[in-house]
Amino acid sequence: MQALFEAIAQLPLPSEAQRHFHGRGGLFPGCEHLALDAYPPAWLLTSFEPLSEEALAQIHQALAQRWAELDTQGQALCWVYQCRQEGGRAETRLMAGELPEPHTVVEGGARYLVHLLKGQNHGLFLDMAEGRAWVRQQIAALPHAKVLNLFAYSCAFSVVALQAGAEQVINVDMSPGALALGRRNHELNGLKGGASFLAHDIFKSWGKLTRSGPYELVIVDPPSFQKGSFVATKDYARLMRRLPELLAPGGHALLCLNTPKLGEAFLREQMQEAAPALQFVQRLPNPAAFADVASDRALKVLIYRA
Repeated sequence: MQALFEAIAQLPLPSEAQRHFHGRGGLFPGCEHLALDAYPPAWLLTSFEPLSEEALAQIHQALAQRWAELDTQGQALCWVYQCRQEGGRAETRLMAGELPEPHTVVEGGARYLVHLLKGQNHGLFLDMAEGRAWVRQQIAALPHAKVLNLFAYSCAFSVVALQAGAEQVINVDMSPGALALGRRNHELNGLKGGASFLAHDIFKSWGKLTRSGPYELVIVDPPSFQKGSFVATKDYARLMRRLPELLAPGGHALLCLNTPKLGEAFLREQMQEAAPALQFVQRLPNPAAFADVASDRALKVLIYRA
């Protein structure tokens, strides 16, 4: 774990939510199971293999030493350890300090609620930072844009779109709990109008969604495999076929895929077959902290234009 300790020794005092060590990218041999994220004022260490109590004690010592070197103005070290295991099981422990309640973090001028001790999805996916930045830039150049946000989760895309000047954002997700968190994120940012929240099965709601369009931007950020909701290998093409009727002329679609098992070519080939009228524009870069030895293993975010 030497690479992790070297990264900890150089940690800055975090002001925004972001990743600081990405062993999952394969650039640090022996640390492929580790990731370290800042959710100020807390650190989150995620391991995809169980760590011994001795290893956790060494990590705590390294974090405590670095924390003492930083100008924390007397704030105590706070960090959380989560071990994710096969079968979707996870063990989460508060290792030091106290988490604020509610726990809010900042990214790119927006505030979001997060929950580090509950589940494996903490309220904000840090690898999607460049996608949110692109949405903010794109909407800022399109006054009165209408946005469809599919698989909205906590509605972070909606927050940045409305902050950038979108006229309307329709957020769709099967989970009422996720959308409730999304509503709170909008309130946290003082966004009192322009967003709607639909707890619908997307594949049973095309009529309603089409009638509410067309949209200058359609955001598609599904799970890669979630039984009963979305399986990329069979469901992505079904969704892509709907994009031409949802998009306004010149409108854009942002398509996301986050699984090491399917590469960029999967999305490109599926789009060419399902919606050939849409033109590929670019693949967005991932945040530098998420560098990977193989780009096809990392998050794929592709932009298409009608």
